[in-house]
Order: sequence, then structure tokens, then C-alpha cells
Amino acid sequence: MQIRKAEPGDVAAIAAIILPTIREGATYALDTDMSEAEALAYWLGADKETFVAEEDGGLIGTYYMKENQPGGGAHVCNCGYMTSPAAAGRGVARRMGLHSLELARVRGYLAMQFNFVVTTNVRAVRLWESLGFDVVGRLPGAFRHPEQGFVDALVMYQAL
Repeated sequence: MQIRKAEPGDVAAIAAIILPTIREGATYALDTDMSEAEALAYWLGADKETFVAEEDGGLIGTYYMKENQPGGGAHVCNCGYMTSPAAAGRGVARRMGLHSLELARVRGYLAMQFNFVVTTNVRAVRLWESLGFDVVGRLPGAFRHPEQGFVDALVMYQAL
């Protein structure tokens, strides 16, 4: 697997990765009914640098990196990650996480912060903790899970 910067020709494959996760509504606080164009505008926005994980000529994951906040918060980055449903459980998110941590250091960020990790996304919480992130905040009932109702979201942070 290789991770590289997204290119214009990757748009359809990126949509195929992010749309199922958005539609499921279980891990991202995004409108599950957003159009493909809206989803791509969000994921590929001008405020983000987007990457893809590629294996055997196909895309199996994608992530973005951006400033967590402008101005006084620009030294902290924020990322979002999604893996193709077909590649789930194969370490793709871990590889993208490691890639993003290394890249964040190269880019000069001093920390990485995830603002809204849904507690029912146990695999993500476990992954980020294994990569050195600490839970620095809990937002009680902040996410409406489609099956479990209101659940907590975590703020996770790692100094770089």
C-alpha cells in the first residue's frame, strides 16, 4: 500500500469511499443526505490537503489534513480518515494515521487534534489511543447515533 496526495482523477474513487460512511451516519457529524458534490466539496475543500491510500491500482482509503483553527490555532492540525468498506480491518487507517503524524511534523505542526471522535466508534478510539492520542475532552450526548441515540464524542490530542 502506498499513500499519496490525491489527484483530480481520484475524485470518483474518493466518492466511493466517503459516501457509504457519510450515508451510514454512525461516525461523522455530517448530513447523511448530502449530495455527492457536497460530500466531495467537504472532503476536498480548499482548506484541506487530501491524501489517498492505494493498493493494486485501486484506492482503499483517504484522509485530509488541515489547520484545526485559523490564526492563533494554526499550529495544530486536524485530520479526517475514511477507509473503503472492502478494506476495513486491514490496517489502512493505521497506515494513514502514521502517515499523517509524520507529515504533520514535516509540515511544522506542533500538535494534532481530533475534535469529534464518536465514542461508539470503538475501533477509531482504540487506534488513536494506540498511536499516542489522549482524550482531553468528552462532549456528553453530542452525537445522535442512528441506532444508539445520543452518545458522547471525544476530543483527542497529541503533541508532536
